[in-house]
Amino acid sequence: MLPRLVPITDMKRQGGKVLEALRADRSPMVITEHGRAAAVLMDIASYEAMTRRYEILKGIEAGEQDIAAGRTLSWEEAKVELRKWQR
Repeated sequence: MLPRLVPITDMKRQGGKVLEALRADRSPMVITEHGRAAAVLMDIASYEAMTRRYEILKGIEAGEQDIAAGRTLSWEEAKVELRKWQR
């Protein structure tokens, strides 16, 4: 699905209607200025979901870097570390 293009003048003149449409279909909008993309506008629920996914991906990436660098534990070592967190 292609994002909707919304000129900045529409945002200025009809901001409430633009936000209403944004909430209704939860599809990001590209705000244009002088015919060029200037910003992306998205509803807060979609933004929060995207942020959560990004944080998960960062954690996966950090884990992959640890594995590549040899920063790993055996299962027995991991159990010992986990017990420390449970106290």
